[in-house]
Amino acid sequence: MTAASYVLIPGAGGIAWYWHLVVDELRERGHDVVAVDLPADDDTCGLPEYADTVIAAIGDRPSVILVAQSMAGFTAPLVCEQSPVSLLVLVNAMIPALGETAGDWWANTGQPQAKREMDVRDGRDPDADFDEFTTFLHDVPQQVIDESPRHARRQSGTLFASQSTLTAWPDVPTKVLVGRDDRFLPAEFQRRVARDRMGITADEIPGGHLVAFSHPRELADRLEAYHAELRDAKP
Repeated sequence: MTAASYVLIPGAGGIAWYWHLVVDELRERGHDVVAVDLPADDDTCGLPEYADTVIAAIGDRPSVILVAQSMAGFTAPLVCEQSPVSLLVLVNAMIPALGETAGDWWANTGQPQAKREMDVRDGRDPDADFDEFTTFLHDVPQQVIDESPRHARRQSGTLFASQSTLTAWPDVPTKVLVGRDDRFLPAEFQRRVARDRMGITADEIPGGHLVAFSHPRELADRLEAYHAELRDAKP
């Protein structure tokens, strides 16, 4: 398969290490891969600075497949406006409306109610205190869990108040990929948001919210399939 350039944007916390298992998978297959460290703990940085960081990481690459996890759904379209992106892949991502902030996104989309309904359906106490192992790490290998604290970074609240400057969604082919076991952004909820906001039917793979930790090979396989589809569609 023809080599591709993948640029991977992490979600809250902004650590490139989130992608390390997927980076290994894609590099073993001969691809150019960059995972981006975002200035997540810098209270002076909002969406423009996050986008600038990704754009700098893309550099002079003539065409990239941009992959955005979770909150990076707010950053990715701003990057697409300024960089040569051949395909955007949103993974368990927050899909913004025009002019929306990440802080407003939760209520606007109905995420709290969707999560509550899933918890009730699955037999979890919807009123229990937040527990990262229940919500995020339930399917993550213990080795990754043990290593994670060394890479953790505070997420500044500045980003949640930073308003998206999008006036239209970029004219870039886009895929929405959902972890079917996501307990934070339930799969059914993600499919609805993708359909309502973008007119896109989401694809699914196994895994929870942190699917790059729990199912890196399956995620890499799906990215490869998207790359092949894109390549074959070219005249």
